[in-house]
Amino acid sequence: MRFYLMLLIVITLLAFAFIFGSQNPQTITLNYLIARSELSVAQAVSIFTIIGIIIGILVTLMWRFSRKFKSKRKQATRPTSNKVST
Repeated sequence: MRFYLMLLIVITLLAFAFIFGSQNPQTITLNYLIARSELSVAQAVSIFTIIGIIIGILVTLMWRFSRKFKSKRKQATRPTSNKVST
């Protein structure tokens, strides 16, 4: 259920971003370190939205892998008891 709620929120935010971009046909100039390009606002919103989603997915995956690695490391260093009960 939580997954579907998050998916609905993400799709809604993407729809708002693309609607906002399509309502602004003006061109903007983006200055990079070594280049310059002119894009419409719709293209810029689309590009930066996709870049943001990719960065968010990568950060989430790195966080999950680090948690799994930490839990495996704790289990490996945990001392086991060899007591025999009678």
